[in-house]
Amino acid sequence: MALLAAGVLVAAPALAETAKKGPSVTAGDQVEQKDAPEDKAASTVRTTETGKDKPGEKPEDGPSTGLTVLDRMGADLPALPAEKPFTGKVDEAYGAFQRGRYLTAMELALPRAQLGDPAAQTLVAEILDRGLGVKRNRDQAMFWYEQAANGGDPTGMFKYAVLLMERSRSKDDRKKADELMKKSAELGNPSAQFNYAQVLVSDNPGEKGLREALPYYEKSAEQGIADAQYALSQIYENLKDLPEEKKKRAREWLLRAARAGYDTAQLDLGMWLVNGTAGERDFDAGFKWLKRAADGGNPVAQSKLAQLYIHAIGTKPDPVEAAKWFVLARRAGLNDPSLEDFYLGLNDEQQKAAITAANKYRSGS
Repeated sequence: MALLAAGVLVAAPALAETAKKGPSVTAGDQVEQKDAPEDKAASTVRTTETGKDKPGEKPEDGPSTGLTVLDRMGADLPALPAEKPFTGKVDEAYGAFQRGRYLTAMELALPRAQLGDPAAQTLVAEILDRGLGVKRNRDQAMFWYEQAANGGDPTGMFKYAVLLMERSRSKDDRKKADELMKKSAELGNPSAQFNYAQVLVSDNPGEKGLREALPYYEKSAEQGIADAQYALSQIYENLKDLPEEKKKRAREWLLRAARAGYDTAQLDLGMWLVNGTAGERDFDAGFKWLKRAADGGNPVAQSKLAQLYIHAIGTKPDPVEAAKWFVLARRAGLNDPSLEDFYLGLNDEQQKAAITAANKYRSGS
């Protein structure tokens, strides 16, 4: 079962007394560093909106008694609220890392890592693991992740557990990885929470594993992990004897995962809306979510979208557009016999138009 290897790097705690020199990082390992643009993807996990959606909410009846747009034209905007001063400890190494200055981050973090700072050890490991500004060295990365894990850093525990799973087939290493994953999850790392839930489901197939994993999926989903949000929607919808308030939130969690860009969630949400699963039918919204997943390249969504165009569900009937999406799905390796029959029933002109449309779509023209 594939594991999500994203993690959130945390601020540095006080330095430990025992020095950990570790493998050296020499100038020969470094590559040329320029002022890189801010690396927004570095050591982050994907997140989604936390507010509860209220579809269909209408404004109160009657005209607004507030200022209109015309009243505001030319008037000064109100002053922004005063910014609260930051009183925490500034971590210059992590700041440099987030700005894409990886060599600077390494130079600042390595001495702290050698003195036993677990957060700095995780940062050094991350840079080495991904080859950011230095030559990639997974052996050194594993060493520093292990030091960080031993020092109690949740992200270090998670990353070291993932590497153990990837690089070792021994039962002892697998057991150690599971223990670290669980400990990291209990310390609040959202990626570890999701992955430990996956471990529980894998080791305990069926309803038992789902029930054991549910609390970890819930904690991870609340922290914005789209994979966990999707898993939670499926469990809430399908697991028996859950509290009604949880079952009512199945579509909400699926919506959060879809909004985070998870194409399988977009596909499922489109189908749920069309079929009325876990809530009322909404053909228009269902069409839009299936179109979004299809545009992202999901072949199942492309095949389902063709059906919507054929049966005029959430859109006007369009045989050529339906055939276009069938052609795209078939090229991706998915062939639906009913769509094949539909396509063969079109005239030559319609088939040619569909193939031309598919070719243009793939080329982006």
